[in-house]
Amino acid sequence: MTTARVISVSTQDKDLSKFALAIQQLANGRSNAVGVVTLAVSATITTVSAINCAAGSCVFLFPVTADAAAALASTYVPIATVTKQQFVISHASSALTDRTFFYLCIG
Repeated sequence: MTTARVISVSTQDKDLSKFALAIQQLANGRSNAVGVVTLAVSATITTVSAINCAAGSCVFLFPVTADAAAALASTYVPIATVTKQQFVISHASSALTDRTFFYLCIG
């Protein structure tokens, strides 16, 4: 599973077409603040690398599979674990291998 990404434009970039493309992609719903994560098997935490994440960001989880939906009530992101370029998901330990979520990390 992949998520749509927005072209990155440097502040040093002089090519206006790159800026126009990036704005067009944002208008079409693409974002670098999203991703896909599968909860770690037989563990109670899963660490997620998210380049746009920072302390104070809000992380939202959306179940993709039935097993993820069933785990949602006991799956959360403690605010103290949202740090520079990563966050940690707390969850129940399970042998299931398909507890997959989309995530959105904004702020």
